[in-house]
Amino acid sequence: MSTITIVGAGMMGSAMCFPCRDNGHVTRLVGTEYDNEVILRIKQDNFHPRLGCQLPDGVIAYQFEELDEALKGCDLLISGVPSFGVDWFAEHVLSRIPDDLVVLSLTKGLEDEPDGTLVPISIAYNKYKLPAGRRLSINSIGGPCISSELCSRHHTSVALCGDDSDILHWIKSQLITTYYHIQPTRDVIGIECAVAMKNAYAVGVSLAIGLAQRQGVPLSNPQASLFGQSVREMLRLVHLLGGQTESVIYATSDLYVTINSGRNRRLGEALGSGLALHEALEKFPGMTLESIPIITRAARALRKRHELGTANFNKFPLLRHLDEIINQGAPVKIPWNEFG
Repeated sequence: MSTITIVGAGMMGSAMCFPCRDNGHVTRLVGTEYDNEVILRIKQDNFHPRLGCQLPDGVIAYQFEELDEALKGCDLLISGVPSFGVDWFAEHVLSRIPDDLVVLSLTKGLEDEPDGTLVPISIAYNKYKLPAGRRLSINSIGGPCISSELCSRHHTSVALCGDDSDILHWIKSQLITTYYHIQPTRDVIGIECAVAMKNAYAVGVSLAIGLAQRQGVPLSNPQASLFGQSVREMLRLVHLLGGQTESVIYATSDLYVTINSGRNRRLGEALGSGLALHEALEKFPGMTLESIPIITRAARALRKRHELGTANFNKFPLLRHLDEIINQGAPVKIPWNEFG
């Protein structure tokens, strides 16, 4: 039995309480400053209002002000913050932990450098977010995993990536269950890049849903074709960055899940129906859509590489068009003839 502290009482961070408790671990769920009401409710009757279900018996809830208490004797720290919270997590959480505490990040995202390099979140923590000379073991998970289905203990298979095989196998031993299946891999670039990009391409595939609504006819061919182009572009990007193209399978399965539900599907649907970006965003009051910075950063990086002659941005026509829609106000006009 270990002690696992999860920071971030959002949907996925909280859902991780289920495999943790099913393995008998002491499980501490710490809310961010945005989770105060959620934590108060959990402390009251163990009910999570966003998930709409009871958390497993034995989960101990903490307000963020109680973080130091929640970190005492911790064996594994899980980050459940979204991509826009990585700086906050580095400053307010990672700065307070010992160097030998293993970290598992659920965050999906990419950061781009001036030369067009795309950096996964786990690498970005050690490269930019921590003081020079300090390095932590930061690992990450990617793959198809809807929080509500994890809470209901339905089967899923995810990839666990990091640079130390022994640590990966230890994390796996702590979290694997009869329904939560884990495949360790050291392909950090491939896994993290692909699972971040699936958020961008979920918007792209879902454009076809909105377009079909405009025509008043349910259509499958356009959506399936956009799905295929999305996989093709993810394969190219992972290969370009030096990752293993086999890792894209986890993003492909995650893309399948995402286009059936979630905010990124709804954003693509709204844009495809003819709404401008600012009109589409009105459907998500108070929400941050991670697909928007991912599209922006990936397109900016590839455009820079194109200028430097180290990549051909024209090989990513769907991503380019998504960037045009998001950042240039272009209407939806899918470049079908450029696909391939």
